[in-house]
Amino acid sequence: MPVICLENASKLYKSEDKKDKRKHYAVRELNVTIEQGEFVFLIGSSGAGKSTMLKLLGGEISPDEGAVLVDSVNIARYFGPWKARLARTFGIVSQQTLLIRKRTIMENLMVAGRASGMQRKSKAAAEKALGLVGLPNVGECFPAQLSIGEVRRVELARALVSSPPVLLLDELTANLDDDTIWDIIHLLHELNNRGTTVVMATHASQYVNIMRRRVITLVDGKIIGDVQNGKYGDIV
Repeated sequence: MPVICLENASKLYKSEDKKDKRKHYAVRELNVTIEQGEFVFLIGSSGAGKSTMLKLLGGEISPDEGAVLVDSVNIARYFGPWKARLARTFGIVSQQTLLIRKRTIMENLMVAGRASGMQRKSKAAAEKALGLVGLPNVGECFPAQLSIGEVRRVELARALVSSPPVLLLDELTANLDDDTIWDIIHLLHELNNRGTTVVMATHASQYVNIMRRRVITLVDGKIIGDVQNGKYGDIV
């Protein structure tokens, strides 16, 4: 099962000001090891670097400095079938929806299943994933027919289709009501108990405090706190 490490990982971005030639860091010198089966909350203000850190962990982007390792292998060295295997390692929910508007929910999930290498069993896997998130009857609906909370749960189902060992979740519970957030947190707790690694960027402080899991705090692209059994705002 995968162990993920960031080793002095930094990501640069270009300033919108063409006259500004300085290096700007989205994240800088991140050193983190996430063991299989952990539940980790990433917290920090908007722009602190949480989304960038998640994208580095999942191999969506590459560091400009340092390295990202999965089971001690630098993911920059993954290619061909190894790249496909890496993609199957992670179930990802981004802040922006990845659902295709003109396809039904079932079609969306089957596309995700086939992209992860599932062919014959993609429909069965999609049905199972929708059942897990409590939406077994929305398969024939289109995304626009669902509420915001339902869409976010479908996006979680999409991430679960291939039963990945690691979930990377970016503000999954943003703008949702308390009952929906609690349902999602409860599901993630159950998945984690079965061995799935969960790394979740969130502003939902009350649920972080209830769960008391590992809490990593970012400020201005740097990790200033990494606390086991932590609460929102803990840095030591």
